[in-house]
Amino acid sequence: MTASLTLLGIESSCDDTGAAVVTGTPGEARVLSSVVQGQGQLHAAFGGVVPEIAARAHAERLDHCVAEALETAGIALRDVDAIAVTAGPGLIGGVLSGVMCAKGLAAATGKPLIGVNHLAGHALTPRLTDAVAFPYLMLLVSGGHCQFLLVRGPDDFTRLGGTIDDAPGEAFDKAARLLALSQPGGPSVEAEARAGDPARLRFPRPLLDRPGCDLSFSGLKTALLRARDEMMTDNALHRQDRADLCAGFQAAIVETLREKTRRALEIYLQDAPAVPVLAVAGGVAANGAIRVALQELCDQNGTRFTAPPLALCTDNAAMIAYAGMERHAVGESDGMDLSARPRWPLDRRAPAMLGSGKRGAKA
Repeated sequence: MTASLTLLGIESSCDDTGAAVVTGTPGEARVLSSVVQGQGQLHAAFGGVVPEIAARAHAERLDHCVAEALETAGIALRDVDAIAVTAGPGLIGGVLSGVMCAKGLAAATGKPLIGVNHLAGHALTPRLTDAVAFPYLMLLVSGGHCQFLLVRGPDDFTRLGGTIDDAPGEAFDKAARLLALSQPGGPSVEAEARAGDPARLRFPRPLLDRPGCDLSFSGLKTALLRARDEMMTDNALHRQDRADLCAGFQAAIVETLREKTRRALEIYLQDAPAVPVLAVAGGVAANGAIRVALQELCDQNGTRFTAPPLALCTDNAAMIAYAGMERHAVGESDGMDLSARPRWPLDRRAPAMLGSGKRGAKA
């Protein structure tokens, strides 16, 4: 029987600085604390995340987040069994800030250091929140990533398909900028869509005419731009028109994700898992319309559907601590040569979907 573990997790891959404490064993863990400090106000004037500003803010906030996470959990740093940190992928300045903070803590305490793939943190979240057993089908849908994964183990991921250009989160952010809505774009577009008519404008459903589970969303953004320009009067957009644009845009993303998920589910179910599970994770997993569509799909296919609480959909350190627990439980750790990585695909056997270079495959 695996002994109970307590891990400190650190997350700084984009614009959220996070620290958390998770305790338990793989598949039976609980969150003692999860602290996230956002940077929305720092980047608001720029219409998106500025990497240099984000990295500086992480460096200033990481130690405070760690101290708060430990205090909330009611433990001291000496009480943790290991320190887990996002080592990639992400904005390299932010990732480096977190890695250096974790290295300092590990060196000072003698605790094991565990580098975690940020995407693995999202992909393993169902094991933390719902004790889901392997294998399960994961739709990882976030600001920078979108892929279907067969998750057979803590480091065993098979990609069935993914985006060949923009991720849904990027598409939502770009749509929000085109429509003068606040960032992050996902919540803003979703809120505006509630007052809109999704049937008024039918945007394209990219790649539905092709087999497979790959997705594309860049053309959808271009279609939105053209529709917006046609609706504008005296360089202004009426409120109802904007709501209808948001509703139609969101409906296109939802329908596309639903159909591609259906195809991925067919592949997954061919292996006849004892308890089939479809899990969704990542920032865009907070979208209510997407959750409803995926729940309906699972109901039709006799599959359990699970989505994390909203606080664990977006970037957080609890998922990093848990992913570190999975590695630590099998005796894995890293040395002080742990590197920060801007790119780090989960399925290292699959060909790169978004290009590659000296820094490795993007996805």
